[in-house]
Amino acid sequence: MAALVRLGSICHRGVNPLLLRSVLGARPLAGQQKDAERPHLLTALIHTSTPSYAGSASKAASLHWTAERILSVALLGMGPLAYFYPGPIVDYPLAAALALHGHWGLGQVLTDYVHGDTKIKMANATLFMVSSITFAGLCYFNYNDVGICKAIALLWSK
Repeated sequence: MAALVRLGSICHRGVNPLLLRSVLGARPLAGQQKDAERPHLLTALIHTSTPSYAGSASKAASLHWTAERILSVALLGMGPLAYFYPGPIVDYPLAAALALHGHWGLGQVLTDYVHGDTKIKMANATLFMVSSITFAGLCYFNYNDVGICKAIALLWSK
């Protein structure tokens, strides 16, 4: 019970330890240190380090995860849109969405399988270069050729 009270005070997630004590009927522990002038509860002796996920990076990771899901759902909607309304208005956002989706996906693969500072930096630089070339190539194809939507329709028609 003392761990719940202490955990609630560490997390700062809207769990008020006083409320938790009153709801669960928890009382402070009776064990005190004998050699100190001021009595310390045993819950006060729990030392914790700052969690590594409790910074602004966790918010950024959450927003990145949300953006990945939004992009995936948008790509699902772009398929029928590209089929029924082919043209540059759909081609360019499709090019951007495909390049970004591939960039994020390959970035996760690199995060999982590439280790070592130098290797990670080289892999990330290569990924940015490949993603930029992919986006530029798709935009070039949209501008100088039939576009992504019509090219896929031509592939299916033959």
